[in-house]
Amino acid sequence: MKLMQLNAWGGRVDHSLKDLLMDERPDFFCGQEIISYPKGDSLLFFTAEEIEQAIDAKYSAFGATASIPYMKGQAEFGNIIISKQPIIKSEVVFTNLDFVEDFSFEEYDYNIRNFVHAVVETNGKKLNLITHHGHHVRDHKKGNEDTDRQMKIIHDYIKELEGPVILTGDFNLEPTSKSLEELNSLLVNLSTKNNLQTTRNELTTKTEVCDYIFISKDIKVKKFYVHQKLVSDHQALILEFSV
Repeated sequence: MKLMQLNAWGGRVDHSLKDLLMDERPDFFCGQEIISYPKGDSLLFFTAEEIEQAIDAKYSAFGATASIPYMKGQAEFGNIIISKQPIIKSEVVFTNLDFVEDFSFEEYDYNIRNFVHAVVETNGKKLNLITHHGHHVRDHKKGNEDTDRQMKIIHDYIKELEGPVILTGDFNLEPTSKSLEELNSLLVNLSTKNNLQTTRNELTTKTEVCDYIFISKDIKVKKFYVHQKLVSDHQALILEFSV
């Protein structure tokens, strides 16, 4: 099976992202900064619904953090898990603040954060997929008390799960940050295990590793790599695995 992890940057690099999805055809897509617009073609950004179509997937779990009025409809922004296999259970857990309708940067804190958990059944086993967009600390990726607290929430949640776990996301944390120690103690961090040098690209001036795929020890890795195609200001991470 194949999983793709990507902070999609609002889907603004639309044609390139569509090409990547159609080339790779992942069984699972885990994304942050995803915009859902069920009314149809947004004209300006590649939507959650278009991602589903591109990889021919019928199932998704979306965790919206905010919405804005758009073209006589509502566009929702958040984290998503898209699956070709049925999602038998899903949950959205907020780690900071709550969903805001009609969001504006002037009125609200940008750091509305949640994670999405979807359970799929594969080969007779339940597979836990979780994706999260981490708290943004201005000027650095070292973390702070807020990121410490939120990583503890995710750690404690995962600790209670049964079955294999894959945790993905743009965590807005560098590999040596104290906040990631909670997750590194529980799961295998493939981004650090494979000595990734960056998960960013020339569409940004930032050069750090901040995107991760964590796995439980019962996930068998066949291949893990950073895809070089420019589809966002973050690079896509690809995991081929079996359970």
